[in-house]
Amino acid sequence: MLKLFARDETGATAIEYALIASLIAVAAIVSMNSLGNEITSSFSNASNEMSEANAGI
Repeated sequence: MLKLFARDETGATAIEYALIASLIAVAAIVSMNSLGNEITSSFSNASNEMSEANAGI
């Protein structure tokens, strides 16, 4: 029974998949955070430009 337990690799495969999934999740969170900051900056710039254009009318 101990030999069968030592040869069983199903748990290792599940852990590998969990690690891969967690790395993908971290990469997605970092990229979405960066993209969110850029989108916020773009909308702020557009808002400022429209305010300046509206003030000149």
